[in-house]
Amino acid sequence: MTDNRRRVDQIQDPGFLTGIDALPIDELRSRRALCDDLDVELSYYRRMLHGRMDLLAFEMRRRAGEEEQTLLEALPRILSEGAYISTSGLPERAVSVHVPDIPSPGRRLVDHALEGSFLARLPSMSDDDLRETQAFLAEVETSVSQERRIAHTALDRLQEELTRRYRDDGADPGELLAGG
Repeated sequence: MTDNRRRVDQIQDPGFLTGIDALPIDELRSRRALCDDLDVELSYYRRMLHGRMDLLAFEMRRRAGEEEQTLLEALPRILSEGAYISTSGLPERAVSVHVPDIPSPGRRLVDHALEGSFLARLPSMSDDDLRETQAFLAEVETSVSQERRIAHTALDRLQEELTRRYRDDGADPGELLAGG
């Protein structure tokens, strides 16, 4: 399936899952790999967004007098604890230990949310800017989580079809697992 559209657009296209029971195993594996790759990318974005949300929340607490450390002093604790709790309801999958191949930054909201000068600008932002940034990051996180749900739905459906073929059609398990 060669397509120049964004991966999430390919996956949510109704034709992506239509007729999967008749697709060759190689095509099922290819589509499953596409979903897996997108899930890894979106998981990475979510972790990066959550880190920014945690830093922002700390800075807001610090300004309210609820924190005694400076942002720099608290940075290791903030990033290791991950105080932000997602409300996405997504089941967690295995955490990748490498940075995925992600598209070059562009015009997407997530690209703007993850721009590089966030940490340097944080202490000098006005309280209004902090609140606006908090709302923006929450909006982007919701969008990324919705895209991730789309990927999980497609991934689950493709995995069900592969499992069905193994169980019902006597497909070779080595063939089903090969390549992903």
